[in-house]
Amino acid sequence: MQVRYLIPLIYILFLMLPIYWLVAMSFKTTNEILSGFSLFPQTFTFENYAAIFSDPTWYWGYINSIIYVTINTVISVCVALPAAYGFSRYHFLGDKHLFFWLLTNRMAPAAVFALPFFQLYSAVGLFDTHLAVALSHCLFNIPLAVWILEGFMRAVPKELDETAYIDGYSFPRFFVQIFLPTIKAGVGVTAFFCFMFSWVELLLAKTLTAVEAKPIAAVMTRTASSAGYELGLLAAAGALTIIPGAIVIYFVRNYIAKGFALGRV
Repeated sequence: MQVRYLIPLIYILFLMLPIYWLVAMSFKTTNEILSGFSLFPQTFTFENYAAIFSDPTWYWGYINSIIYVTINTVISVCVALPAAYGFSRYHFLGDKHLFFWLLTNRMAPAAVFALPFFQLYSAVGLFDTHLAVALSHCLFNIPLAVWILEGFMRAVPKELDETAYIDGYSFPRFFVQIFLPTIKAGVGVTAFFCFMFSWVELLLAKTLTAVEAKPIAAVMTRTASSAGYELGLLAAAGALTIIPGAIVIYFVRNYIAKGFALGRV
């Protein structure tokens, strides 16, 4: 095997090693994990996965996470589309400063907003709801979505807009039937990043929920007991959290490649 193929192969194996280790641990008991080093499970067991799928607290953690992440992705993309179009097509006083200010929200840590969001949503009755988490994540995802989409939209010639108007298209019809299909790669990339950022965020999701909308990341803290952490159960839960992201990547894989090539990614 040539060196040029060997180096990428070693790099891929290095990246896949933590995922393999997590999956292998999920099929082990906690005692086996703590007993010593082993590449493969000595006692292959599905008890960890059975515990997750048989306990409503566990599987509802995944359902809750998927619900608020989906809501956030839809809201972020729908709000960012007209905003990005405005930044890409029109110039107004302070547009560059406003565009930069949007990105500063993404720079701030989530801990800064945890207490204000908690008090606000408790006051209006949104605490422990999927909508509360989805809206809180919009603070970070909408600026990111606007930034990515603006790059794609700016690459589309303005003559496309003018030609559509000459042909008698109204703006909503032009935007939906012509413009959106033109930037569908950007929409796919934006939806992917919004989904992933919302899926992995823990602090706000844990702070703004208690029982009804508790995400899987918060449920995973239940593995702590007087005997220590249930490592096998925790590994199984961690392995299952990879699946939604892998599914999203599968469906937008072609758009992601175009996004890295053309957009602001």
